[in-house]
Amino acid sequence: MADAPTVQKATAWSIARKLAQSTSESRNRYVDFLRAASIIVVVIGHWLAAAPFLEHGTLELGDLLHLVPETQWLTWVLQVMPLFFIVGGYANGASWAAALKGGHGYSQWITMRLRRLVGPVVPLLLIWSVMALIAHRFGVHPQMIRVGSQVAFLPTWFLAVYLMVVVTTPATYWAWRRFGMASFWGLAIGAVIVDTVAFTTGFHLLRWANYAFVWLSVHQLGYLWWHGRISGPAQALPWAVGGLVALIFLVKVASYPISMITVPGEEVSNSRPPTIMLLALAAFHYGLVLAVEERIRRWLRRPGPWTTTVFVNGTIMTFYLWHLTVMVLIIGLANLLGGVGLEFKPGTGIWWALRPIWILVFAGFLMVFVAIFGRFEQMAKGASAAPLPAWRAIVGAASVCPGLAVLALTGIGSEGALGIRINVIILVLAGALLVLWSPGRRNAV
Repeated sequence: MADAPTVQKATAWSIARKLAQSTSESRNRYVDFLRAASIIVVVIGHWLAAAPFLEHGTLELGDLLHLVPETQWLTWVLQVMPLFFIVGGYANGASWAAALKGGHGYSQWITMRLRRLVGPVVPLLLIWSVMALIAHRFGVHPQMIRVGSQVAFLPTWFLAVYLMVVVTTPATYWAWRRFGMASFWGLAIGAVIVDTVAFTTGFHLLRWANYAFVWLSVHQLGYLWWHGRISGPAQALPWAVGGLVALIFLVKVASYPISMITVPGEEVSNSRPPTIMLLALAAFHYGLVLAVEERIRRWLRRPGPWTTTVFVNGTIMTFYLWHLTVMVLIIGLANLLGGVGLEFKPGTGIWWALRPIWILVFAGFLMVFVAIFGRFEQMAKGASAAPLPAWRAIVGAASVCPGLAVLALTGIGSEGALGIRINVIILVLAGALLVLWSPGRRNAV
């Protein structure tokens, strides 16, 4: 039984090696590398930011950004979700253009992309539903279930937004082809207007519109990259400089928060909902990564780095979706074992010295979860079926997205008889069913 993860890993590696060897020379491997690297950075960043500790024998779920405010500057490096949306823009633009060139319609294109994104979510939702039901049955306080599951479902906020970005790709791609950079600047200006009006009038509800303006504008930068309009440090570094100048201005003059991630207790968050700070951060990272593109692409021609990149991307969504569940379970286990490893105050020297050990433990257990649940992502990628009607794809995504957003904001626990948000669970599963199920569908082995 203990050997199962090893066998799965060996099999996955051999598959990755074959895929790596058959990669077309025309493929931009740097896009795949950035996708894998950005997710790994997000995972490690979440593991670092979590700062649980024992206070008078009680487990406190501390947050490092709140307890040690100086660490908030690190989020200018570790908040790489804007980079992921840029990579998504490149990949979506390339694949949609190829679909148009090949005579494939929207239904066929959106079917495969949605299934790859939604498929890995279903086991996470089902497992947490069962765990929450059992915990409620044995008298665990609903607040504990809510907090634990809210942390575990935090990654789904990204998926909720990204699904809508994918669904609207034909429209944003058309806007890029028709208006070029004006399609980016129009959205960016919209984000500036939203922030300005919301913060000067106090109408903060308006800020939620920036989930569209900010992330769609960042996605447009991916089209700019794909079309080869930025090449080399001379063209890329001005973006980095401009983004950095904008960040400093927004913090020092416009009084935006430093942290790019929500900090408990702070009145304003740069990420929930997003502010133009994330747009400036996207420009900063955009310029930096494109400035070194050619050098990294040469490095990725080597078998080792490229095979590793293919291997990581093979189960990247599983890796991302389960990393906080693993953290919650291990911290809970440590607390049950008398608080082993939790007795040190976050930010102290001994606490920092133990961080590598905690991360290695999290990573080791996460690999087991990836070995178990990664097959669902592989099946979604290898599935062969007739394209969904466009209405089913859109309605399915529109059902999954708000459900995942609620879970990311509030967790799965509730005060009801079952102790779970059964209506939200049904909403997500119904949307997933619309996306994933079709008569005659078969999965590649």
